Amino acid sequence: METIIIIVFLAGYLAITLEHNLKIDKLIPALAMMAILWAIIALTHMDVFEVNTQLRELEPTHLDEILLHHLGKTAEILVFLLGAMTIVEIIDYFDGFATIKGFIRTKSKRKLLWLFSILAFVLSAIIDNLTATIVLITILQKVINDRETRLWFAGMIIITANAGGAWSPIGDVTTTMLWIANKVSALQLVEHVLLPSIVCMVVPVLIATRFKAFQGNIDSDIDTLEEPKSRYGATMLYLGLSAIVFVPFFKTVTHLPPYVGMMLSLAVVATFAEIYSNSKFSISNVEGEGDDATGHHSPVHHSLSKIELPSILFFLGILLAVAALESLGMLFHYAESLNEAIPNTDIVVMLFGIGSAIIDNVPLVAASLGMFSEPMDNPLWHFIAYSAGTGGSMLIIGSAAGVVAMGMEKIDFFWYLKKIAWLALIGFISGAVTFILLRDFVLNA
Repeated sequence: METIIIIVFLAGYLAITLEHNLKIDKLIPALAMMAILWAIIALTHMDVFEVNTQLRELEPTHLDEILLHHLGKTAEILVFLLGAMTIVEIIDYFDGFATIKGFIRTKSKRKLLWLFSILAFVLSAIIDNLTATIVLITILQKVINDRETRLWFAGMIIITANAGGAWSPIGDVTTTMLWIANKVSALQLVEHVLLPSIVCMVVPVLIATRFKAFQGNIDSDIDTLEEPKSRYGATMLYLGLSAIVFVPFFKTVTHLPPYVGMMLSLAVVATFAEIYSNSKFSISNVEGEGDDATGHHSPVHHSLSKIELPSILFFLGILLAVAALESLGMLFHYAESLNEAIPNTDIVVMLFGIGSAIIDNVPLVAASLGMFSEPMDNPLWHFIAYSAGTGGSMLIIGSAAGVVAMGMEKIDFFWYLKKIAWLALIGFISGAVTFILLRDFVLNA
């Protein structure tokens, strides 16, 4: 039966990878794969196990218990993401991200490259790399008229946004997974991965500044950029970002799961949103809203309706599908085989990073949680956070930031492969070497 399990998983994975060719949303094969895998386990009465990370062995358990365990762990991630997404949508409701346009005061392409790169790096660490990419490319489209120049900027935003998301527990879904699973703590993650991530960002940008595409000035009138539509835009931007940053501190102080802090942050942001909406700014100002009384003055209701639920369902499917393989002990045995074949875990983790450019990094990290039993804040987990977060930049389909940029700017896969991929590879390797040297220096100190 294990052969059938592997075939079902690979078939589902292939369908997810070929999403654009098949023209089927990836959440469909993810959910189907998850349901079929657990159904096979239940119908054939296969033995299920729980990994004892301290003893590094498998312990038999019951199907209901292990499924409920994995559902609980998955729900923690999904509820956290729902809260973060809602806060971001509330900020957008008040046009808060338009405030960022105020930082743009130069027409020099080289200066703009550094400005967008730094903004992508910082923003992605707070609101995640996907949202940061959407915000910055939207601004990019208003600032730069020439499409070819815009493509180069978009490619660099992908690299820098992914680098920025890798060192923050709230910057990427994969780092959030590791954080919620108690594999990394927020402070230790920042301490060990920040410098490698900076190197991963700076090296490609330094090289790119010498390209012809980033020489001279842009043909655009910076001064004509629109002001925020709401007078509360800047307030909601800073309040929303502060609320999201507050979550790691809340977890550190209370030792409660991160989603509890995120719900508190959402409640605070939503309260101010309702107050501001009822005073001067109502939802009727938002394009496309009708005159229904239901939720008429509620930016929270509006923001909840804008959340990317397909992404949430995809994460549900893929995480529980990987959990099925973990429960059967397959990942545990695969990790043992991998360690025997490649004794150097640094090479294994770097292969994870390169692999995340080809296939989604979420299931790769989910698999690593079941493969390795190292304790919390072991350097292995920090290196996985770095590799999975930044490795996806090497192909435009290798990260959520790349996929959304591809859609917004209609970037050709092979154009990116030829022009940007090698820069991402150099950045990835530079950061990885920095991480290894820094780790070895600390261990030997």
